[in-house]
Amino acid sequence: MSRVEQSTKLDLERIVFIGRTFEEYLDMFSLSKEDLEGKKILDCPAGACSFTAIGNQSGLDVTACDIAYYHRGEDLKNKGLQDVEHAMENMEKAKGNYVWDYFKNVEDLRTHRLSALKDCANDMRDNGERYVPVTLPSLPFEDAEFDILLSAHFLFMYSDRLDYQFHITTINELLRVTKEEIRIFPLVDLEGKRYEHLDKLISYLADNGCTVEEVQVPYEFQAKANSMLKIKKG
Repeated sequence: MSRVEQSTKLDLERIVFIGRTFEEYLDMFSLSKEDLEGKKILDCPAGACSFTAIGNQSGLDVTACDIAYYHRGEDLKNKGLQDVEHAMENMEKAKGNYVWDYFKNVEDLRTHRLSALKDCANDMRDNGERYVPVTLPSLPFEDAEFDILLSAHFLFMYSDRLDYQFHITTINELLRVTKEEIRIFPLVDLEGKRYEHLDKLISYLADNGCTVEEVQVPYEFQAKANSMLKIKKG
């Protein structure tokens, strides 16, 4: 383990623990609950999302993994509460960068974020084995252990910090642990610009036997963040 990885694991302040709801996930990834029944699903990285908690309550088989899970659940919950409030303060100033159709206003957004955090924290407390600590780009799972892998608000969003090689290495690792397909959302960076190496990455995946398509989804909150990458294994 590198010193950078170790310090990231240990420094809770560097982790932003905010998540989306189960319903947001279905819309972000253009899925229905029926699409996921009978599948083994991995949410990577899952953060404070309630997809794993509500999914399992609904009879689905979902596992979550994230670097945040190296920390105690109670510490993460407290951090999440602070992070939601901090994010809402900033949201008031940056409202123009967002599309206010999915959420009515900042208060409605806060309600959704707090709901996701509460469901996630309660499930971590009661079903901790579902929440696996990982440090990308490596995962502690078997080859083809999951049927479907969902990856939200991580890879392309932080392209100013995560370079093209990191994306390639990480996606290859996501493919390794997945039997059928991966869905990645969104395809833009924090400024709302399409990931600059996306076409290159799609060509690389196609050359390696994957079927790749960009799919518009029924979810847009950050302006222009309304499509996902669907990667099917050959």
